[in-house]
Amino acid sequence: MNELTEKEALNKVAAFCASAEHCRQEVEDKLQKWGVGGDAIGRILTTLEAEKYLDEDRYCRAFVRDKFRFSKWGKLKIKEALYVKGISSSVAWRHLNEIDETEYLAVLREVLASKRSGIRAKDEYEFRAKLLRSAMSRGFELKDIRLCMEIPWDE
Repeated sequence: MNELTEKEALNKVAAFCASAEHCRQEVEDKLQKWGVGGDAIGRILTTLEAEKYLDEDRYCRAFVRDKFRFSKWGKLKIKEALYVKGISSSVAWRHLNEIDETEYLAVLREVLASKRSGIRAKDEYEFRAKLLRSAMSRGFELKDIRLCMEIPWDE
Protein backbone atom coordinates (compact mmCIF):
# COMPACT_ATOMS: atom_id res chain seq x y z
CA MET A 1 0.00 0.00 0.00
CA ASN A 2 1.31 3.44 -0.91
CA GLU A 3 1.87 6.00 1.82
CA LEU A 4 -0.71 8.79 1.87
CA THR A 5 0.48 12.34 1.58
CA GLU A 6 -0.78 14.71 4.26
CA LYS A 7 -3.15 16.38 1.78
CA GLU A 8 -4.53 13.01 0.60
CA ALA A 9 -5.01 11.89 4.19
CA LEU A 10 -6.78 15.16 5.02
CA ASN A 11 -9.16 14.79 2.06
CA LYS A 12 -9.84 11.14 2.83
CA VAL A 13 -10.49 11.70 6.53
CA ALA A 14 -12.61 14.79 5.80
CA ALA A 15 -14.86 12.58 3.65
CA PHE A 16 -14.93 10.05 6.51
CA CYS A 17 -16.02 12.80 8.93
CA ALA A 18 -18.60 14.18 6.51
CA SER A 19 -20.36 10.80 6.28
CA ALA A 20 -21.11 10.55 10.03
CA GLU A 21 -20.21 12.11 13.37
CA HIS A 22 -16.85 10.93 14.68
CA CYS A 23 -14.84 11.87 17.74
CA ARG A 24 -11.24 13.01 17.71
CA GLN A 25 -10.02 9.62 19.00
CA GLU A 26 -11.73 7.68 16.19
CA VAL A 27 -10.22 9.97 13.55
CA GLU A 28 -6.77 9.80 15.13
CA ASP A 29 -6.97 5.99 15.22
CA LYS A 30 -8.04 5.92 11.56
CA LEU A 31 -5.10 8.15 10.54
CA GLN A 32 -2.64 5.98 12.49
CA LYS A 33 -4.09 2.88 10.81
CA TRP A 34 -3.42 4.53 7.44
CA GLY A 35 0.21 5.11 8.45
CA VAL A 36 0.07 8.89 8.74
CA GLY A 37 2.89 10.34 10.90
CA GLY A 38 2.33 11.88 14.34
CA ASP A 39 3.04 15.52 13.42
CA ALA A 40 0.81 15.27 10.35
CA ILE A 41 -1.98 13.76 12.47
CA GLY A 42 -1.88 16.77 14.78
CA ARG A 43 -2.05 19.22 11.88
CA ILE A 44 -4.87 17.28 10.20
CA LEU A 45 -6.92 17.14 13.43
CA THR A 46 -6.44 20.88 13.98
CA THR A 47 -7.59 21.57 10.41
CA LEU A 48 -10.64 19.30 10.79
CA GLU A 49 -11.63 21.05 14.03
CA ALA A 50 -11.14 24.50 12.50
CA GLU A 51 -13.33 23.56 9.53
CA LYS A 52 -15.95 21.98 11.86
CA TYR A 53 -15.57 18.44 10.51
CA LEU A 54 -14.78 17.48 14.10
CA ASP A 55 -16.73 18.97 17.00
CA GLU A 56 -16.59 17.28 20.41
CA ASP A 57 -19.84 18.90 21.60
CA ARG A 58 -21.77 17.96 18.47
CA TYR A 59 -20.42 14.40 18.56
CA CYS A 60 -21.24 14.02 22.25
CA ARG A 61 -24.79 15.35 21.82
CA ALA A 62 -25.47 12.91 18.95
CA PHE A 63 -23.87 9.98 20.80
CA VAL A 64 -25.89 10.59 23.98
CA ARG A 65 -29.13 10.99 22.04
CA ASP A 66 -28.59 7.84 19.94
CA LYS A 67 -27.46 5.56 22.77
CA PHE A 68 -30.31 6.71 24.99
CA ARG A 69 -33.13 6.63 22.45
CA PHE A 70 -32.14 3.67 20.30
CA SER A 71 -30.02 1.44 22.54
CA LYS A 72 -31.86 2.43 25.74
CA TRP A 73 -28.64 2.89 27.71
CA GLY A 74 -28.59 4.68 31.04
CA LYS A 75 -26.41 7.68 31.84
CA LEU A 76 -23.63 5.68 33.49
CA LYS A 77 -23.10 3.37 30.52
CA ILE A 78 -23.19 6.28 28.07
CA LYS A 79 -20.69 8.20 30.23
CA GLU A 80 -18.34 5.20 30.30
CA ALA A 81 -18.54 4.77 26.51
CA LEU A 82 -17.73 8.47 26.03
CA TYR A 83 -14.78 8.17 28.43
CA VAL A 84 -13.39 5.30 26.32
CA LYS A 85 -13.71 7.56 23.25
CA GLY A 86 -11.67 10.28 24.96
CA ILE A 87 -14.53 12.71 25.63
CA SER A 88 -13.98 14.78 28.75
CA SER A 89 -16.22 14.20 31.73
CA SER A 90 -17.44 17.81 31.81
CA VAL A 91 -18.58 17.68 28.17
CA ALA A 92 -20.19 14.27 28.68
CA TRP A 93 -22.18 15.32 31.77
CA ARG A 94 -23.28 18.57 30.14
CA HIS A 95 -25.05 16.55 27.43
CA LEU A 96 -26.17 13.72 29.72
CA ASN A 97 -27.91 16.27 31.93
CA GLU A 98 -29.89 17.47 28.89
CA ILE A 99 -31.84 14.18 28.92
CA ASP A 100 -35.37 14.89 30.09
CA GLU A 101 -35.88 13.24 33.50
CA THR A 102 -39.45 12.13 32.70
CA GLU A 103 -38.34 10.55 29.42
CA TYR A 104 -35.35 8.94 31.18
CA LEU A 105 -37.56 7.27 33.78
CA ALA A 106 -40.07 6.21 31.09
CA VAL A 107 -37.28 4.46 29.14
CA LEU A 108 -36.08 2.78 32.34
CA ARG A 109 -39.62 1.56 33.07
CA GLU A 110 -39.82 0.22 29.51
CA VAL A 111 -36.50 -1.62 29.95
CA LEU A 112 -37.68 -3.10 33.25
CA ALA A 113 -41.04 -4.15 31.79
CA SER A 114 -39.45 -5.89 28.81
CA LYS A 115 -36.98 -7.72 31.06
CA ARG A 116 -39.65 -8.85 33.57
CA SER A 117 -41.18 -11.52 31.33
CA GLY A 118 -37.85 -13.22 30.62
CA ILE A 119 -36.68 -13.57 34.22
CA ARG A 120 -36.90 -16.98 35.86
CA ALA A 121 -36.48 -16.91 39.63
CA LYS A 122 -37.33 -19.15 42.56
CA ASP A 123 -38.65 -16.31 44.72
CA GLU A 124 -39.46 -12.57 44.75
CA TYR A 125 -36.05 -11.65 46.20
CA GLU A 126 -34.14 -13.40 43.39
CA PHE A 127 -36.52 -11.94 40.80
CA ARG A 128 -35.96 -8.37 42.03
CA ALA A 129 -32.19 -8.90 42.25
CA LYS A 130 -32.03 -10.12 38.64
CA LEU A 131 -34.20 -7.23 37.45
CA LEU A 132 -32.04 -4.73 39.35
CA ARG A 133 -28.78 -6.18 37.97
CA SER A 134 -30.18 -6.10 34.46
CA ALA A 135 -31.05 -2.41 34.72
CA MET A 136 -27.69 -1.59 36.30
CA SER A 137 -25.88 -3.37 33.46
CA ARG A 138 -27.68 -1.03 31.06
CA GLY A 139 -26.13 1.90 32.94
CA PHE A 140 -29.10 3.15 34.95
CA GLU A 141 -28.45 4.57 38.40
CA LEU A 142 -29.57 2.67 41.48
CA LYS A 143 -31.72 5.56 42.76
CA ASP A 144 -33.70 5.62 39.51
CA ILE A 145 -34.04 1.84 39.36
CA ARG A 146 -35.35 1.70 42.91
CA LEU A 147 -37.81 4.49 42.11
CA CYS A 148 -39.12 2.68 39.02
CA MET A 149 -39.26 -0.68 40.78
CA GLU A 150 -40.89 1.03 43.75
CA ILE A 151 -38.41 -0.52 46.18
CA PRO A 152 -38.15 1.29 49.52
CA TRP A 153 -34.59 2.17 50.63
CA ASP A 154 -34.87 0.34 53.96
CA GLU A 155 -35.30 -3.18 52.53
